[in-house]
Amino acid sequence: MIDPSAQIHPTAIVDPAATIGAGTTVGPYSIIGPKVVMGRDNVVGPHVVIEGITKIGDGNRIFQFASVGAQPQDLKFRGEPSELIIGDKNIIRECATLQPGTTGGGMITKIGDSNLFMANTHVGHDTFVGNRCVFANSCALAGHVIIGDGVIVGGLSGIHQFVKIGDVAMVGAGAMVSQDIPPYCLAQGDRAKIHGLNRVGLERNGGTREDLSALRKIYRTVFTPTSPEVVGRSFKERVAVARGLVGSNERGLQFVAFLESSERGVCAHHGTKGAGAEDA
Repeated sequence: MIDPSAQIHPTAIVDPAATIGAGTTVGPYSIIGPKVVMGRDNVVGPHVVIEGITKIGDGNRIFQFASVGAQPQDLKFRGEPSELIIGDKNIIRECATLQPGTTGGGMITKIGDSNLFMANTHVGHDTFVGNRCVFANSCALAGHVIIGDGVIVGGLSGIHQFVKIGDVAMVGAGAMVSQDIPPYCLAQGDRAKIHGLNRVGLERNGGTREDLSALRKIYRTVFTPTSPEVVGRSFKERVAVARGLVGSNERGLQFVAFLESSERGVCAHHGTKGAGAEDA
């Protein structure tokens, strides 16, 4: 169903079975498939292709030549009815590619709200992206990646499949991330290593002095141990010690919980050999 208030350019091809919400505009030569559901006040530029089982919320802007909902780049895919779900107020720039899920990852790729995907970014199958994230030009998220809220990924970066990046982390341009990045941390390099806490990001997301103090205690204990209590101990043992230092601080508990739950291993602190979890 196409809402009467939607504006469809005469050269656009919109399947009659698609759902287009009120106030949405579709630009010249764009193509929208039969299983697409779009909410209100979206702006679809020229030469955009939206296909597959794709659900898009309200107030999104999709620029020219973006590919949204095309089949995932997975040789195991056999046309299963997997989905791509996009929230509200996202900006998807030129030539970005966002793809649905597969049977190997729950059949869903899900994007939250108020994210910016700059030109040539790629979001692979079965990826979950939170809210208020920024993905700079030509960065790529492989399949099964999990991105928290408020994350910034620099241009030309690559995120390996099954990697998790915690809330308010920042990845420097050109990084190749093969292991998990905890919340509130800075990471860069090939292979990426952690270079301290993202203090600016923490402040921008409402972090307090108490939060910063708790995160510093955890970071020093786990990544740059100097006290006799933790020197020479394994990664898991250092994390256990850090949990005892957090108290009830919510962001500190989040940081420790991320470290404890990592399955792929956590990026090491720069200047150290190997990955943080290799000595677990």
